[in-house]
Amino acid sequence: MDDCEFCRIVAGERPAHVLYEDERTVAFLDENPAVTGHTLVVPTLHEEGLVTTDESTSMAVFETVRTVGNALKAALEPTGFSVFHTSGPLVGTVDHAHVHLVPRFADDDVTLSLSRDRLDPDEGTRLRDRVRTQL
Repeated sequence: MDDCEFCRIVAGERPAHVLYEDERTVAFLDENPAVTGHTLVVPTLHEEGLVTTDESTSMAVFETVRTVGNALKAALEPTGFSVFHTSGPLVGTVDHAHVHLVPRFADDDVTLSLSRDRLDPDEGTRLRDRVRTQL
């Protein structure tokens, strides 16, 4: 897509600090990092989400997350990682599927919190049954 900044990075038309690339994926440093080493992993083909794309694309992206995560672990020695994918118009400005791979350090200011409730047992049963009918 001509108007997708991640497609332009994949095509080499937009500068990025590429850490890894193969036929199916590219991993590059986020230009607005939350911490040192904050990396984005994207499929080379324009996809809007990883849960709605074909299985091989999702698997390739998460294999690259694993590969680059191991390299970041060796290079930066973080305490751990936060890894997340979001999709849809409510969660960002880039429609190209991507996974955030964020090294975590004891003194970082990263917060990834969700407001939480308790699962009502009856609602859990209803939801479980609805989802299982789709599997």
